[in-house]
Amino acid sequence: MQDGDTPHAVAPAHGLERMAFFSDAVFAIAITLLVIEIHVPHVAAPYTDQAFLQGLAKLLPNFIGFFVSFFAIGLFWIGHHRAFACARHWSPKLFGPNLLLLSAIAAMPFFTAFASEYYGHRVPAAFYCGWMVLISIFNILVQRILTAPPVVDEHIPAEQPRLIRLRGLAALLGSLTAFVTSLFVPPLGQVMLITIPLWRLLLVRIIPAR
Repeated sequence: MQDGDTPHAVAPAHGLERMAFFSDAVFAIAITLLVIEIHVPHVAAPYTDQAFLQGLAKLLPNFIGFFVSFFAIGLFWIGHHRAFACARHWSPKLFGPNLLLLSAIAAMPFFTAFASEYYGHRVPAAFYCGWMVLISIFNILVQRILTAPPVVDEHIPAEQPRLIRLRGLAALLGSLTAFVTSLFVPPLGQVMLITIPLWRLLLVRIIPAR
């Protein structure tokens, strides 16, 4: 092998690794910033146990929003990791969709704080669930590129990309369910994100393997 061939041989893996590392950093920062939006409650003197407990009780929606978003971002990161595990060849087509996905993930702390601060109201709940729909769409775009030629590894079982795509579609359907629910019953909007695994089970049953 000539010296001039070496950069071309390592470039695909290097490009994928750099994008995966950058993406991991954005996911990690976004998931960490969630807790910063939970502020210490103001407790006036005298500092009684009851006063502290009442102050913490007021933050209950914030803590619920934190855990919902923490696991939502975490699940998107798991899906992102699985999709990258299928890739073998670099493609510049990954830049745009991956940056869109990461920008949407990075904004999650704001939408989490907005929905938590005004829990039960239609607009904050709808914006939160609608943002989840947007993330799901960008996630599907990234998965489609990573699990299809010419990027996908030719040696992985065909079932692996199929399940990854079904998980992405389930996230979209679950987010749409949450969004529609938030328009009519705002307090249950975020709760309906728990339908995502149910959608995945349904999709696995109704969409046969090729």
